[in-house]
Amino acid sequence: MSASRLVVFPPAESESAANRIKRLQAEARNLAREHVEALSAALADVTRLAGEIADGGDLYPVGARELSRRLAEDAGKQSLTLSAILDRA
Repeated sequence: MSASRLVVFPPAESESAANRIKRLQAEARNLAREHVEALSAALADVTRLAGEIADGGDLYPVGARELSRRLAEDAGKQSLTLSAILDRA
C-alpha cells in the first residue's frame, strides 16, 4: 500500500462554514482510516517476518525464534482485530 497525500483545496466562496466543516471532517475520517489500514498492513508484515524467523531453525538463536513466534502470534491477532474494527466503522 502506498502512502497517500492529503491535498487541501481552498473552499469555494459559496461554500458555507457548516459545509466546509463537514467536508474537512470527512477528509479527516478518511485519512484516519487510511492510517489504521497502514498500521494493519505493517502488523501483517511483522507477522510474516516474525514467522519466518520463528520457523528458521538453527540459523537463528533460540531466544530470537521464541520471541518471534510470540510476536507473530500477537501481531497476527492484532491485525485481524484492526481489520474487524475497520469493517464495523
